Amino acid sequence: MKEKMMNGLQRFSKAMFVPVLILPIAGILIAVGNLFTNARLIEQFPIFDNPITTGFGTILSGSLVSILTNLGLIFSVGIALGLANKKKAEAAFTAVLGYLVFINAMNRFLVLNGTLIEAESLQGTGQTMVLGVQILDMGVFLGIILGCVTAYVHNRYADREFNGALQIYGGSRFVFIVLIPVLVLLAILFSFIWPFFQTGINQLGQWINQSGNFGLFLYGSLERLLIPTGLHHLVYTPFLYTSLGGVEEVGGQLLEGARNIYFAEIADPNVSVLSPSVIWDARGISKMFGLIGACLAMYHTAKPENKARAKAILIPAAFTSFVAGVTEPIEFSFMFISPILFVIHSALSGLSMVVLNLFNVRAIGPNGFIDFLLYNVPLGIEKTGWPMYLAVGVVFFALYYGIFRALIKLWDLKTIGREEGEVKLYSKAEYKEKVKASSPNTAIEESPLDGNADVIVAALGGKENIKTVENCYTRLRVTLEDPTKVNEAVLKNETGASGVITKGENVQVVYGLNVTQVRKSVDDYLGNVTNE
Repeated sequence: MKEKMMNGLQRFSKAMFVPVLILPIAGILIAVGNLFTNARLIEQFPIFDNPITTGFGTILSGSLVSILTNLGLIFSVGIALGLANKKKAEAAFTAVLGYLVFINAMNRFLVLNGTLIEAESLQGTGQTMVLGVQILDMGVFLGIILGCVTAYVHNRYADREFNGALQIYGGSRFVFIVLIPVLVLLAILFSFIWPFFQTGINQLGQWINQSGNFGLFLYGSLERLLIPTGLHHLVYTPFLYTSLGGVEEVGGQLLEGARNIYFAEIADPNVSVLSPSVIWDARGISKMFGLIGACLAMYHTAKPENKARAKAILIPAAFTSFVAGVTEPIEFSFMFISPILFVIHSALSGLSMVVLNLFNVRAIGPNGFIDFLLYNVPLGIEKTGWPMYLAVGVVFFALYYGIFRALIKLWDLKTIGREEGEVKLYSKAEYKEKVKASSPNTAIEESPLDGNADVIVAALGGKENIKTVENCYTRLRVTLEDPTKVNEAVLKNETGASGVITKGENVQVVYGLNVTQVRKSVDDYLGNVTNE
């Protein structure tokens, strides 16, 4: 049962990446749009005071804000797409239809039940407008629930076909037929029970917020501690997009979640200082500064003969963490070798958020320095307090460096460059010769592609051992017939993986930002046909 639950959470976490990874793109473009309409920027650079640039900025930010006001639909489609085993495009299309069915079914039932509120403003009533339809305010949870339901029905009935005159109703059409009564019943059910859920969610959010800096520390630490499981984004996503992260009225509109409130407030000229809710999205200190200090400490403590190799590994990892906020290549370099360092890293990450809150800093930098510049600098110091964010970052750079260097030396931790024995990165040709010598009957097929697809597949136990191949932002995620056949050393030393995590039949191989190319190469090598 425990393994089934973990497998389910792993699949759900993978599916969450589909909508979650789109939202930062929308956020950056909203920030760019606001940059062109920023009064302070226009005052300092009169060249931007023209209808072309200001009009472009207004259209860009205004059009993309609609994504933030329709998160339910986006999560419904994204999660259905991510959880579908096959015919993913059909699953996503069915999710759109199902979403429309649900909101209209709930609206009609609220009318029949006499509980539809008639008021000029729905603020504080527990009801809201979704795509022009008034329903209970379920926020992003509506999309998550409907996405999971749609994917479940789709996976069960997508292959059901009929003969004769009924054959037109097979496949995805049958999925929709089955889904209609399910969604109608769910709409009726949630009309009764969701107010209780909403009360519980609000109370949980209030408890966390009232716990002050302790709650903030716990949140920031857990967001890092769950990295090995791949479930860390399940911690921060509710705070960014639901009432757990705060509820604020901005420009006459009631908004939930730290990220939504931030985007609304930076676009509102009447907001002079960002709200405290924004602190839940201030997760970038450890990414932009802390782990850079850790990398420097690992380099300085590496054996003299291994410093060149350590530099070759640590510099690209540090650059990726600083610029794009992708930390896993660094974290996996010491996570399993020296777990105590990872625990300290998680604690420091939580502590950095507490320090920012104590100084009333409202700048955010969740995805690296590029995000930091685009989100905060154009808004000015008064609104975000971004210089203090940088000052705190420098302090935590020094803390990470000092603590990591001291502990590595004190306990002789085997971080990069301190491993026992000969340190050597084998070429693919050398690896093939080694496999051939040790197992004469094991053949490694030549890949028609450039890259290491053949080595990756062999290290995962061969073609016949691989059941499914997927990827998230930084990890190649596979399910295997026999996980014990995985050769972790080969994946790390021969293919550039930063880490390997095995949970039951689920194996995650961390490759960083180039994981999409790795997954495509592996798919092509295996002859997989995409199920879009």
